[in-house]
Amino acid sequence: MSRDDANQLKIFAGRNSIDLSQRVCRHLELPLGAARTESFPDGEVIVKLEEDVRGRDCYVILSTCSPVNENLVELLVFMDCLRRASAQRITVVTPYFGYARQDRKDAGRVPITAKLVANLIVAAGAQRLVALDLHAAQIQGFFDIPVDHLSAMPVFYDYFMKIRGELKDLCLVSPDVGNVKVAESFANMLGGELAIIHKRRIDGKEVKTGGLIGSVRGKTVLMYDDMITTAGTVAEASRLLLDEGAAKIIVAATHPVMVGLAMERLSASPISRIVCTNTIPSETSGADRLAPIRERYTELCVSELLGNAIHNIHHNKSVSALFKYSGGGKR
Repeated sequence: MSRDDANQLKIFAGRNSIDLSQRVCRHLELPLGAARTESFPDGEVIVKLEEDVRGRDCYVILSTCSPVNENLVELLVFMDCLRRASAQRITVVTPYFGYARQDRKDAGRVPITAKLVANLIVAAGAQRLVALDLHAAQIQGFFDIPVDHLSAMPVFYDYFMKIRGELKDLCLVSPDVGNVKVAESFANMLGGELAIIHKRRIDGKEVKTGGLIGSVRGKTVLMYDDMITTAGTVAEASRLLLDEGAAKIIVAATHPVMVGLAMERLSASPISRIVCTNTIPSETSGADRLAPIRERYTELCVSELLGNAIHNIHHNKSVSALFKYSGGGKR
């Protein structure tokens, strides 16, 4: 990247996305923007920029993962800081977008929090947003600014094509009906069969797995979804697939949310390999939160995908060119 681009393009990192942001900057051959985020004793957040951003094209990379509210407020404060420092354009890059599951009224007297968060981000000063595998594609329409909805499927495609030989007779399994389109696209790309599991959600913590549509007997099963949260769905589905005669079970998901009983469920499941990206950091306060499943866990990096998107946006080039091997979103 030229010296002029390096002066005009500034990439900043939220506290939970420093490692990913540094990887993005290395891909773009740029230094990470100098900024400092601190918390007061009462929990309030302050962001201090340590370099000039006047007239610059600025990007803030921050996943609004757990602790969701704390990270969301940090993102809002970061944007306000950039706006008041006279940045020419502010683009939010959310590798993981929190509150995405609250995208519609599925019961009486409940909020649509994804829309509320979209309003907050726009009000804070964002002029564009880059997101990766939103839980529901319709969330793009909640924003009154341009949204570039990227898919991590190219990253997974490259990985699984490299090990395609060891996968042998492959069957892509959609863990629910809403993910069939993505699973079907992935099955076509990797050259595998397709099966569907019927899932019924009891509440926010519990799901019930019903029947299987299709055959997995003697096959390597790959379940692909946008996120693993409490792992209730994939753990119960993996036992069903084992009962149906699956030879090996692999789970892939873009966002390793992994909260609640996720570690216990995955540790006790017959899943042989778990493949996720680094949209959410695996370390929390210096501790490896994925330690119980580390031996069967593979982490893929999305820095090149995000870096290419930032490069294209900065140079007013097409971002849709990055949608190759994307397969579309859920719902």
